[in-house]
Amino acid sequence: MQVPLYQAKAEFFRMLGHPVRIRVLELLQHGPVPVRDLLADIDIEPSSLSQQLAVLRRSGIVVSIREGSTVTYALAGGDVAELLRAARRILTDLLAGQSELLAELRQVDVPVPSASGGGEE
Repeated sequence: MQVPLYQAKAEFFRMLGHPVRIRVLELLQHGPVPVRDLLADIDIEPSSLSQQLAVLRRSGIVVSIREGSTVTYALAGGDVAELLRAARRILTDLLAGQSELLAELRQVDVPVPSASGGGEE
C-alpha cells in the first residue's frame, strides 16, 4: 500500500524536526564536514550527534564518507540546501511581520476609557 504524498511530506518534515539535525544540515551546506568539526560546532555529546547523523543518513539526506579513521558527512543533493534557504526566507518574512506589528503596538498607546464612565469612586 502506497503512502499518500501528504503523509510522506509530513514524515519528511518530522524527520527534519530536530534542532541538531537542522544545524548539521546548515553546516553541510558549504561542503563535506568531518564529524570532529561537527562536534566542535554543535557542542553535543558524540553519541547524541551520532544518533542524529544516523537519522539523516537513513533518510538519504546525507551521506557519510570514510577516509582512514576520519568520517566526513555531506549533503546527498543540493535540494536540501535550497530547502534551508527557503525556510530562512520564510522565517525572515514572518519575523519581519511580527516586528512590524510589535513596533505598531508600542507606537500606539491609546488609553482605554474606564468602565465607570470616568466618575470618581
